[in-house]
Amino acid sequence: MFQFKQFTIAQDRCAMKVGTDGVLLGAWTPLDHHPYSILDIGAGTGLIALMLAQRSTAEQVDALEIDEEAYEQAVENFENSPWNDRLFCYHAALDEFAAEIEDEYDLIVSNPPFYTDTYYSQNEQRDLARFEDAMPFEDLVEAASVLLSDTGIFAVIIPFKEEEHFIGLAQECELFPFKITRVKGTPSTEIKRSLIAFSRNPENQPETDELIIEVARHQYTPEYTALAKDFYLKL
Repeated sequence: MFQFKQFTIAQDRCAMKVGTDGVLLGAWTPLDHHPYSILDIGAGTGLIALMLAQRSTAEQVDALEIDEEAYEQAVENFENSPWNDRLFCYHAALDEFAAEIEDEYDLIVSNPPFYTDTYYSQNEQRDLARFEDAMPFEDLVEAASVLLSDTGIFAVIIPFKEEEHFIGLAQECELFPFKITRVKGTPSTEIKRSLIAFSRNPENQPETDELIIEVARHQYTPEYTALAKDFYLKL
């Protein structure tokens, strides 16, 4: 169990446990446009959808998960949360979902599986959750462009080394970055992750900044604390 301030995550049946990436995306994603409907693609435990339910007044917070165990766990986490009337999880593959669903979403988020290396572990479930071939970036971007409302926002967290490639794919689908935050673990380490928010507005000049998580072990920066304090018990 992982206890947050307003909800609890059971994760014993999920290959991908609660991690900093998910918390970052859930806390960072822009909500200034007051989305009515939200979709989390590749929900895992349901963490990001739960964070967005806490942060927003969205009436509809949907999640999509292909792995059966993770799907069942996300459903359980949703049911046990204060926002269970607004949260719903679909058990389906992204391409099926995008082809069949008629709804459009004002906000789409994803913390996609992104190991592009050829190394596979012995845990098949973890591999499916973790490797990019479970959800290629192209498929994710195409589905987002189909499912996003005209004024909607699409937000992701990806490895920094994939940033340029991902932005290029998004532009092919007429999605343009307007906010980019590059994340470092400590002041002296390399940039590890990129948080990127896209819209359909081609005039976007992306506002870019950098976020450092900690200055020393468990000594969090004021910026990270400000982002995560509504969620973590010890911040």
